[in-house]
Amino acid sequence: MTFRRAKSEEFERIRDFYWALIDVMEGKEGDPGWRRGIYPSDDELRGALSKGQLYLLEDGDTVAASVIVNHDRNEGYAGLPWRVDAQGDEVVVLHALGVDPAIQGRGVAGRVVDECIALAREQGAKCVRLDVLSGNRSAERIYRRAGFEFIAAKNMFYEDTGWTEFLMFELEL
Repeated sequence: MTFRRAKSEEFERIRDFYWALIDVMEGKEGDPGWRRGIYPSDDELRGALSKGQLYLLEDGDTVAASVIVNHDRNEGYAGLPWRVDAQGDEVVVLHALGVDPAIQGRGVAGRVVDECIALAREQGAKCVRLDVLSGNRSAERIYRRAGFEFIAAKNMFYEDTGWTEFLMFELEL
């Protein structure tokens, strides 16, 4: 499998990947709570592609996983008891990490997380932060195995979930 930065011309392929994942995962264990056209939205995907922030893990010609890696964070991240004193570009945030349901449970998400941690180190970040929809035990396990520490539970607003509780995690680099 190959981890690489996605290209702008792959938008439809990536959107189709997320839509298929949303359709299969809805209501199942590990459902991220995403909705077609809302999260990840076409604008978010195009923006991440144009900024070089969207990455793919490919198995031959098949998208095995996708993730957005940048410094953007929900305003709910402010004021939390983060362990690492870091601001702006010193913080890398993972978004929309999705794995093809046909290969979930085979360590693919862990591989993507490891690749993202390596990217953050290359960028000189002090930490990686993220949020997980409360109740998404699969995602929690993946991030805890990678060394992320639970920071707090926080109600935050996202277009796809409305006001919902999220679990906040951080990994010091």
